[in-house]
This record gives sequence, structure tokens and C-alpha cells, in this order.
Amino acid sequence: MADAPDEGKPVNVHEAKTHFSKLLERVAKGEEIVIAKAGKPVARLVPIAEPPTPRVFGLFRGLITVADDFDAPDPELEALFYGEDDESPL
Repeated sequence: MADAPDEGKPVNVHEAKTHFSKLLERVAKGEEIVIAKAGKPVARLVPIAEPPTPRVFGLFRGLITVADDFDAPDPELEALFYGEDDESPL
């Protein structure tokens, strides 16, 4: 009986079919497996990424405050964009 494919080497289709369960165990541990056909890589077995944690709206309610003028024009910043002598187009 043939040994399981070596870590890091591409696995040919026949080996992949023969040792599929062992390959899945390696993938579950985080390894990526490249499957080759006639020596040419054609597929990759990779672990499924964990889905992102859903966002919880209102989590920081009452902890963060926004100033009433947070979107007011900033003359210093406008001077950097438009120059000292130019008037703001706003």
C-alpha cells in the first residue's frame, strides 16, 4: 500500500483519490494541498475561512460622542488644499 503524500509536495489525482480523507485532515489543520494532473497543478484544497462575526449595531451607544460641528469646514485644512489666498469653493 502506498504511503500518504508528502507535506508541501503537489499530489497527483490518483493519490488525492486514494488518500482523500488524510488530505482533508491535513487541510483541517490549516495546510493547503495542491493537486496536479500530469505534473501540472490544477487545483488547491484549502481550509474554509471562518465567517466574520456579525456586526452588532449600537454596541458603543452612549460611549462615543460626536461634536455638533464635526463636519464644519477647517480653514487650516482648506488652506493646504486651495492655498492661503484662494477662497474656498464651498
